[in-house]
Amino acid sequence: AGGIEAEAVLLGQPLYLLTPEVIGMRLVGALPEGATATDLVLTVTQILRKRGVVAKFVEFTGPGLSQLPLADRATISNMSPEFGATSTLFPVDAETLRYLRSTGRDPELVNLVERYTRAQGLFRTDDTPEPQFDDLLELDLGTIEPSLAGPRRPQDRVAMRNLGQAFRTAFADRFKLGQDNGAIENALIRLGTEGGKANPDPVAQREDEEKKAAESKDDNGTNTGGQNGHGRDVLVSIAGTESHMTDGSVAIAAITSCTNTSNPSVMIAAGLLAKHAVERGLSVKPTVKTSLAPGSRAVMDYLTNADLLPYLEALRFHLVGFGCTTCIGNSGPLAEPVAEAVQENDLVVAAVLSGNRNFEGRIHPQVRASFLASPPLVVAYALAGTVDIDLTKDPIGTDVNGESVYLRDLWPVQKEVSEVVAQSVTPEVFAKNYASVFEGDEHWRSLSNSTGELFDWDPNSTYIQEPPFFQGMSTEPQGVKNIRGARVLAMLDDSITTDHISPAGSFSPTSPAGRYLIEKGVEKRDFNTYGARRGNHEVMVRGTFGNIRLRNHLTPDKEGYYTVHLPDGEQTTIYEASMLYEQEGVPLLVIAGKEYGSGSSRDWAAKGPLLLGVRAVIAESFERIHRSNLVGMGILPLQFKQGENKESLGLTGKEVYDIDGIEESLKPRQEVTVKVTREDGSTFSFQTLARLDSPIDVTYYENGGILPTVLRRLMKA
Repeated sequence: AGGIEAEAVLLGQPLYLLTPEVIGMRLVGALPEGATATDLVLTVTQILRKRGVVAKFVEFTGPGLSQLPLADRATISNMSPEFGATSTLFPVDAETLRYLRSTGRDPELVNLVERYTRAQGLFRTDDTPEPQFDDLLELDLGTIEPSLAGPRRPQDRVAMRNLGQAFRTAFADRFKLGQDNGAIENALIRLGTEGGKANPDPVAQREDEEKKAAESKDDNGTNTGGQNGHGRDVLVSIAGTESHMTDGSVAIAAITSCTNTSNPSVMIAAGLLAKHAVERGLSVKPTVKTSLAPGSRAVMDYLTNADLLPYLEALRFHLVGFGCTTCIGNSGPLAEPVAEAVQENDLVVAAVLSGNRNFEGRIHPQVRASFLASPPLVVAYALAGTVDIDLTKDPIGTDVNGESVYLRDLWPVQKEVSEVVAQSVTPEVFAKNYASVFEGDEHWRSLSNSTGELFDWDPNSTYIQEPPFFQGMSTEPQGVKNIRGARVLAMLDDSITTDHISPAGSFSPTSPAGRYLIEKGVEKRDFNTYGARRGNHEVMVRGTFGNIRLRNHLTPDKEGYYTVHLPDGEQTTIYEASMLYEQEGVPLLVIAGKEYGSGSSRDWAAKGPLLLGVRAVIAESFERIHRSNLVGMGILPLQFKQGENKESLGLTGKEVYDIDGIEESLKPRQEVTVKVTREDGSTFSFQTLARLDSPIDVTYYENGGILPTVLRRLMKA
């Protein structure tokens, strides 16, 4: 469920769910040497997103389950929002019972789970008949290979051997493919056919470099000729050393995520890889910002038990906390020399993280390429310092003897990982850490608490303000009205995520949210993030559609939180334009492509547009939770008819829109007419499908949202 639905449930409202299709995924075989649970989940995400499982259940089956630890299964289930499923299910079996015992659960509880599931016919064995599904896919675990996903979406899996090529393809403008430089030409030929870097003739290469050197320096001494096709090669002085940065340099390497970092096999593998690297004398460049944020305190105990923590710390993977960090955009600033190098030289640098999400602008404002990877691969790319590399062939570094070190030299084998897990991950580790988990530390226990039936709002707080959603709310709904004379606030493409709509990370002093805080006397260093200030609607509404990578067709020459006010065509921020439209009494629309609202189930991605004055969103398709959240905030989701979209209808976003057929008795999934008046005064109409999918959706929409519906019910009780 989304946050808005969860809030309603807390107030006693049932959670409604249409009976879903169930898609089965049969697993066979076992993971090969070198593959991890993360590689498996990225492959599953790619397959299921391609199949299309939005609003569906996914259930795993098959003999391969007997080879899949529960922690690996949990890693897959945790990615459900990324591949769009409502829920991802695994049956209870012997592995489930083993996990419960190994994490210190009460033996009586484990016994009850087994007896109950066996009595109900829910306990799986290899001899259990396969359930019937609406559709069935199959995946051979033996085909899984080391993988990453990116640079912008979790479903865009790329094999590790092809990562350099994938990066170059995604940012092709950064590489000089047309040069007559024979050395680079040969390198690119090999890169295209084999996925790795070439080793051209060193004499010819040196002569070519000397010839180009004088021509490739700019006024600041930056090498603009680059190496191996890079447009920029910047020398960065940091921590008493000098390091090169180019397009593809790793700026952030983060072992983060709630579930990936609670999986003992991949965390122990990361520790072992770090151990092998340190023993070979390898280190991480100071230009790489490293962090360790496990999803469980138990992780630190078993890393300590295994004597692996010192090796991670030697590579600067220090504990930063137990919670959402890089994965949600809480990356913190880059080191100043790195930030300046990226900004002044327009470098496309990368983040490699073990989280679930890597949407544009989410990880860090200055990082344009973000790749999801297993924890050991995060360590590997931190050591390599670049994603423009094929780690199956290219050296990861050089040891103290000057010899090349390859990833295969450092990678722990499954037997080594299993032995360390068996020795260090014990029931006692979990029992100790979770015995007092709900007590909190001294900071939590020392928090003061207000008393009384009503919350005492502080008008001077920049963190928490009374939201306006219920101000002036009547005891009875006023009835919905047709939408007349609407303008388009944003005209967007496919895969607009909730991070595009309501970012969670940091923001600049020149953004609408930044200017608001400065006016309130807040210094830039104290801005914190959108996520930390989500209790203040004044910050959040100014941050709506505030992603710095947003591409609005109304402002094709500018990325970020911009639009034009119509009909005068003045370019301004989305927030400022919406305030002008509010003064003029003009309702607003958003028009988009496929998968609108994918990603996090972020309630502010519906609350923010409502406060901007958005009355309807017209898209080719919606993600399940975001569609529900739009309805929950009284915004009408309209879906283009099959085969139609903004391009086929010739929509520019500069028209005036009237939406008819919603004043009369609305019905679930009824057709709604949209009338369009072009700039030249000509008109035409097209039909859309109202994505009010059930009678309760209609009720919520007619009440202005789910929370007004609940409050009206409570007032009548």
